Amino acid sequence: MRKDAGLNGDLDRIPQFAWLLFLKAFDGLEMEREIVEDDYRPAIEAPFRWRDWAADRINGRTGDDLLGFVENELFPYLCELKGDTDRDPRDVLATVFKETYNRMVSGYLLSDVIEQVNKVDFSSSEDVHTMALLYESMLREMRDAAGDSGEFYTPRPVIRFMVQMVDPHLGEIVLDPACGTGGFLVETLEHLFPQVSTVAEREELAEDLRGVEKKPLPYLLGTMNLLLHGLARPNLVRGNALARPLTEIKQADKVDVILTNPPFGGEEEKSILTNFPAGTQTAETAWLFMQLVQRLLADGGRCGIVVPNGVLFGDGAGGRIKDELLKNCNLHTIVRLGAGVFAPYTDIPANLLFFEKTGSTNEVWFYEIPTPHDRKKYSKTRPMRFDEFADCVEWWGGSERLGRVESEWAWRVDVSILAESEWNLDLKNPNRPEELAHRPPDELIAELIETEAEILKLLGQLEAEFGSAV
Repeated sequence: MRKDAGLNGDLDRIPQFAWLLFLKAFDGLEMEREIVEDDYRPAIEAPFRWRDWAADRINGRTGDDLLGFVENELFPYLCELKGDTDRDPRDVLATVFKETYNRMVSGYLLSDVIEQVNKVDFSSSEDVHTMALLYESMLREMRDAAGDSGEFYTPRPVIRFMVQMVDPHLGEIVLDPACGTGGFLVETLEHLFPQVSTVAEREELAEDLRGVEKKPLPYLLGTMNLLLHGLARPNLVRGNALARPLTEIKQADKVDVILTNPPFGGEEEKSILTNFPAGTQTAETAWLFMQLVQRLLADGGRCGIVVPNGVLFGDGAGGRIKDELLKNCNLHTIVRLGAGVFAPYTDIPANLLFFEKTGSTNEVWFYEIPTPHDRKKYSKTRPMRFDEFADCVEWWGGSERLGRVESEWAWRVDVSILAESEWNLDLKNPNRPEELAHRPPDELIAELIETEAEILKLLGQLEAEFGSAV
């Protein structure tokens, strides 16, 4: 793929590889269903099935003939597919390929890539598992407008920790309204799959794992990710979860569990803002998703959500949103992560908010995950590891959160104190004073410069937001 003039870096190569892998995997699933189900009608018919045009590389198409078929016949056919039932695979295919295209300009090199993809045997569980691991590593390398649009791909250790703490159960509807490449849904699938014992339970799990994604490339990658992890019909919707007015959310739309890392630092268009109450309208996407997830949670529902530091100390519309959250939900835990967890996208520290739709908040527990002693922040080459959550998992106290005690890293705050501070949640750890005197001056200066740069960036976003509101 590196030899092809049409591909410039991973942002071109990964989508190209993804749609080829998608069609290969999908055809494998179709062949399996054709054997098992006597009356099964394939979603893709000849001559557009992978086995028809791609499997036989000796006698198959190549060069300009291959390019012409892919661009002038295959893609138009896939885009025009229409399903007969709800969540029909044909509709999924049409949605995926309406905004997907062939990026390679050499039909001979495309033929070589297809030959390599053909070596993956999707009837072999070992090959599928290996392919899923490879795919996860590809997703980690994605740099699709990272930082500019607030799209920070969530590190797997953070996802795994959040899923374990929220602990979805079989039979509960689990939603990620900004699912990206499907990380939370895949981790939830792996969390729940050991509990599945029947075909009916497997089908119910596939129906109950739901995602919404706004952009075409993450939607394709997320669909492929779930396919590789064993969901034949991923329940993903291509669209903007913020596009419907909050007042139109009905009881039937509500879910039991929400796990998400919504985009932050980005902005939504003015028409989206009118879907929210006048007093809490803001272009900052993180605040909009904070309102949305509250409305989407059913009574007794649970949520784990990633937010930037700005959500903790924000006032104005942000303060009113937090006021509503603490009155309508039990914000029982805030886990504070160190700088660099989302490197290389941003050094802005992130926080994990855990709340339930079980009544108002009485107290909030904070837990600070300490950065390893040999560094002051994480980086792409030295990322956060799951075992660094071990002490927090032990402290958590199980599903009932019993036996929690204050420590060097944990403390609690009464809601009355938060009300007095106008819902400022950006609280420092009172049990661990900052040891500035023991840190070298050059490190402190570098940290100050970095902090100032982040502040200037945030001020620029505020200036743009207020400017657009005039």
